[in-house]
Amino acid sequence: MRQPVRSTLLLTSAVVLAALLSGCPSSQEGPRVDAGPTSDGGAGDGGGNGDGGPGDDGGGMCTAVPTCTATIRYTGTGNVVVLRGDFEADGWTVGIPMTKNGAAWEATIPVRDGQTVLYKLVVDGTWMADPGNPKGSPDGFGQMNSVLRVDCDRCPGRAPIDWRDAILYFVMLDRFKDGDTSNNMSLGLERPADYQGGDLKGLTQKIEEGYFESLGVNALWITSPFDNADMAGRGSDGHDSSGYHGYWPRDLEMVESHVGTLADLKAMVAAAHAHGLQVVIDYVMNHVHSESPVYAQHRDWFWPNENGRGGDCVCGGGCNWDDAFDRKRCWFTSYLPDFDFRNGDARRWSVSNAIKWAKEAGVDGFRLDAVKHIEDEWLTDLRARLEAEVRDNQVFYLVGETYTGDRPLIKYYVNPAMLDGQFDFPLRAQLLEKLLRRQGNMSDLASFLDSNASYYGSGAIMSTFIGNHDVPRTIHFAEDTPLFSDWDDGKGRAWNNPPTIPASRSPFERVALAYTLLMTTPGVPLIYYGDEIGMPGGGDPDNRRFMQWDNYDANQSWLKGRIAALARLRTQHVALRRGTRSAVGVSQDAMVYKMSTSGDTVYVALNRGDGATTAPGLPTGSYRDLLSNQMVMTPVSLPARSSMVLVSP
Repeated sequence: MRQPVRSTLLLTSAVVLAALLSGCPSSQEGPRVDAGPTSDGGAGDGGGNGDGGPGDDGGGMCTAVPTCTATIRYTGTGNVVVLRGDFEADGWTVGIPMTKNGAAWEATIPVRDGQTVLYKLVVDGTWMADPGNPKGSPDGFGQMNSVLRVDCDRCPGRAPIDWRDAILYFVMLDRFKDGDTSNNMSLGLERPADYQGGDLKGLTQKIEEGYFESLGVNALWITSPFDNADMAGRGSDGHDSSGYHGYWPRDLEMVESHVGTLADLKAMVAAAHAHGLQVVIDYVMNHVHSESPVYAQHRDWFWPNENGRGGDCVCGGGCNWDDAFDRKRCWFTSYLPDFDFRNGDARRWSVSNAIKWAKEAGVDGFRLDAVKHIEDEWLTDLRARLEAEVRDNQVFYLVGETYTGDRPLIKYYVNPAMLDGQFDFPLRAQLLEKLLRRQGNMSDLASFLDSNASYYGSGAIMSTFIGNHDVPRTIHFAEDTPLFSDWDDGKGRAWNNPPTIPASRSPFERVALAYTLLMTTPGVPLIYYGDEIGMPGGGDPDNRRFMQWDNYDANQSWLKGRIAALARLRTQHVALRRGTRSAVGVSQDAMVYKMSTSGDTVYVALNRGDGATTAPGLPTGSYRDLLSNQMVMTPVSLPARSSMVLVSP
């Protein structure tokens, strides 16, 4: 039996004292990583052994090396040098004395493949970053920690994703799939607001069954998997609810027992990665539950629930949801204390917790809840540390939720120091109004799309959507007589008179029309679980019914097939996800636009009307409709409530 391969990563730090004293750049040697393990377990000579890499066995296969050692070397002056860091439980408080070896001080530590080590040197009592290591991460106190990224075997990692190519599927864990009945623990509440049994093992089962691949999805967003309060809370609707949704964090160091364990979370992420799926988790940073240990221990880290005018500071009560000051300090409910991230200790703790989960769970991004309600410094601190400690060969995607139609406010947070993008609520409102509810003129939608294309900046990767867990189910906006207006939260039918699935095909065709636009324009299109089959539901919690896995009617099956077909076309045609959109023609009920990039041009034609119409402005010629695989010639007739994705033959 072959013994595990071990390696030594050697980092060297040389300091030229005169240069430091004078403030001039030194001639110190930078960090150097040896070639790592060789076939006999020794260290390489800096150039490798010519066999394809340290973990290569000579036959092109990379041998995984789970652990190795790292030697950190300091070549500056000093009488006592100690290595401090997060490499062990007491690494920051006790550390490891470094040993003088010739002209250098050295310390060797055991490490794991893929581990990120934060450390500092303490030289004669003075803390300092490693002067020979240019990689650093903010320590939260205005200084830097040194960063060591460990690669024991140098085996190739997963192929990186360009997030412009992502198609995101939103899973509400408790409502998706029950894979482990042993954690089904009810609080005895009304069923729509109680735990219903969905969990991480159930999600893993659907990953391994290939459900998401069959739908054309390559990224998952899951609700927060962290520990929530095990008590009921009274909502503004007068009903008691559990924390099944994940937004009442209690102990942010633990996984919620109703959905599984840390091992289950890691297994789900590993399965997703094996199936080519990225994983984005919901990170709730604005608040904790009043039962949270961190609230009990650090009341000074939180805004007081008082508005300074003799009342409380509950959002929508004594404080205003949207006021620039109130929105940062207001509590969502009387039992959800709001972090005051002006406090550096609170901010360091919270950002460190987010970084911990990014590393430990191995996820690929965060959906950040309630962005407009927190201080900017939390976002900038998080981004800086992610870049230094977590980002590897792909961007760690940060997408924010700012529930508003205020485009300038949404845009404010989309920049390299904060977020990669946000959910595009203004676009959703336009799609609901113009395509699903058939209000106004299609030229108004075309104008909005023109203005929205570059509004958030050239580097923005916005998530485009029509449904999520805070609004009524999409299918009901598309009914012949829509049940809800564009910004209606559906609360009027959340508990009483819940809507049922439409019997006719037309609402499903309108939903498919909206998904055609999402899947053929830039952004990260989002599918809210169940929307691919037109699941019904009013406002929260009725819009969070348990996922339907069988007994689809013909309309549901048709919609699921159409969304999967659109996702495949998006994957096949780079113009649909990275191209430039240009208007071609528009009429009262129809619109044609062109998506183009180098070597790829696609025309998209939409008809929201209840009768056939001609595709306006389409250049003369013949085309292949990629959805039907049929040839068409101009003038192209668009059937009622239909779309075509056209290419030249």
